Amino acid sequence: MASLSSIPGMANSIFSHLKFRLPPPNTLHFQPLCATPHDRSTTTSPPHRYSPQSRPRRSNNKQDYRRTTTPIQKEPDPLKLTPISPPDDVNLMTLCNEGNFDQVIDYISQGVAPDFHVFETLLSYCTKLASLEVGEKVHELLLRTPWSNNIELNGKLVEVYVKNGSMRNARKVFDKMRERKLKLWHLMITGYAETGDGESGLLLFEQMRKLRVLEPNGETFSVVLSACASKGAVKEGFVYFELMKNECGIVPRIEHYLGIIDVLGKSGHLNEALEFLEDMPIEPTKEVWETVINLAQIHGDVELEDRAEELLIRFDSSRNMADKSPAPFQKRHSEFNMLEGKDRANEFKSTVPHRADAYEKLKGLSGQMRDAGYVPDTRYVLHDIDEAAKEQALMYHSERLAIAYGLISTPARTTLRIIKNLRICGDCHNAIKIMSKIVGRELIVRDNKRFHHFRDGKCSCNDYW
Repeated sequence: MASLSSIPGMANSIFSHLKFRLPPPNTLHFQPLCATPHDRSTTTSPPHRYSPQSRPRRSNNKQDYRRTTTPIQKEPDPLKLTPISPPDDVNLMTLCNEGNFDQVIDYISQGVAPDFHVFETLLSYCTKLASLEVGEKVHELLLRTPWSNNIELNGKLVEVYVKNGSMRNARKVFDKMRERKLKLWHLMITGYAETGDGESGLLLFEQMRKLRVLEPNGETFSVVLSACASKGAVKEGFVYFELMKNECGIVPRIEHYLGIIDVLGKSGHLNEALEFLEDMPIEPTKEVWETVINLAQIHGDVELEDRAEELLIRFDSSRNMADKSPAPFQKRHSEFNMLEGKDRANEFKSTVPHRADAYEKLKGLSGQMRDAGYVPDTRYVLHDIDEAAKEQALMYHSERLAIAYGLISTPARTTLRIIKNLRICGDCHNAIKIMSKIVGRELIVRDNKRFHHFRDGKCSCNDYW
């Protein structure tokens, strides 16, 4: 293993292998003064203009005259809908503790005054719910209160937006804050990295350095390196690595070496990443080899993947390649997908209403996808079945079904947000890229690693995740 002092030289040797990149008064309205709730047409139809031709004809026959001028029967009084006032003794915090968050939001909208702790609980709920619409609603309510500029509540609001991948909203709140803790800077930089905007993350870090209010620590450089990896900024990655050691006096830890490996690997420099790994002054961990395996799979380097698998066995014997045999099919009960819509995030299961329509929609998309160049990658099906069955299994992966259900249950051009608790597979990633171009929508998938913003056939992760 090389000493810490040898890293600059090692970086130079690596650089040598890299190639840098909105009636008139004379009119008479023949319509009711009030429209009933069930007949809106009377309030929107144009007024009937009075004219001699429209007057009832006078007749010498009194019966005819009466018949002609018989008054219109009086319409029944329209139904008056008055809003239900909230009870005087409502306790918002009790409702929060009982999990009745939607009711709490309704009561606040009707004028019930919340306190600091109610908003604190609501924002924590929004973070866990992962619903952008609910978060925006709570934000709107917060702006009407004395706590609209509270540092702690605004920090939680930033977290809500970052967790939902809405970096534009997060940045608006962040920039208006009078005081920002170091943890909040980390959250913002990480959010940019996870949404594929590493450049904005690095610019934010430079802004933090210029302010000279907070001193960066080890965690700071860990998130900065993740932003470098997101941007594909190899040179900047090594510059920040050296800055951390030499100017800030921070001794690199395994997460920092892992960050450099990620920077190199995601930029396609697998050999350099392996060289850097072998020269590390500390022993590689299980996480390091898992990262190498992931990078090798992305770039299709089977030899490197096998080598990393062998080295990983010492940390996890269950991964012994000799014991690798096709496992019988088992339903993964732990897997779920959340489809956000209609002001809430709904868990998508195969038992949802209109599931047959979702399957039909997916079938129709499948043909269009093939015409657009999609080829199923059956390597992601580990079961011992024939190729046709593998392609069928891939087509009905849960995130694709969630997207199909969203397509038939939301207005056209609506952005769909899918929340997945497992890592998205490579085949689904390629398929959803093509789907986004076909349907003309932005499809946002949040897996257990990062946000994937699919738009016009491309993904914000640049195919590295």
